[in-house]
Amino acid sequence: MRTEGTELPAAWGYVARHEPKWLARLATVAALVLYITLPDKLILGPFWLIPGGEAVLLLLLSVTTSRHQLEERVVRALAIVSIGVINAANVMSLVLLVHSLIGGSKVDGRELIVSSIQIWLTNVLVFALWFWEIDRGGPIDRCTPEHEEPDFLFPQMVTPEAARPGWTPTFLDYLYVAFTNATAFSPTDTMPLTVLAKMLMAVESVVSLVTVAVVAARAVNILT
Repeated sequence: MRTEGTELPAAWGYVARHEPKWLARLATVAALVLYITLPDKLILGPFWLIPGGEAVLLLLLSVTTSRHQLEERVVRALAIVSIGVINAANVMSLVLLVHSLIGGSKVDGRELIVSSIQIWLTNVLVFALWFWEIDRGGPIDRCTPEHEEPDFLFPQMVTPEAARPGWTPTFLDYLYVAFTNATAFSPTDTMPLTVLAKMLMAVESVVSLVTVAVVAARAVNILT
């Protein structure tokens, strides 16, 4: 949190209008669809458990107005829980997939490739949601003068003259950061500034690396 009497750099302290959340909600639904269409052996617990719980959380997030400070905190806590649940479920799916390979189970090559793509895409969506939710205190605080210091350094913050007046990152910016981090296994044009941002990017890179290097490579060997 920004301390009393300190000033953020001009390019960091801009304030935007309230950011719509429908893109983040859509990404959450897309991640759930990718998860529930995985083979049954890659889904932990009852089939309905994760989707049912996420549907309840999404409903609560959709009907909450976030007009009061306490309500905003509750909304953000629910959003973080929602992201965390999907993230944990996706990691467990990857663990189960790798375990089936190491255990010598007979695996269909095409099914393995499709499952790998689903897990990789879910990883990108989940970490886009993480980045969107943590940066500068979240999507609500980002639009206020009292927002926290940035967790990510976007190019527009370094060269504000190259951006429109009042520019601020939206969900699509965080989706791009998550995508490039998952493909390059490292930051590209946007740098993490805080320990939390660095750790999240590291975890995303590890999940992506395991998915691509271990699972996808094994799938190619099976098919050939």
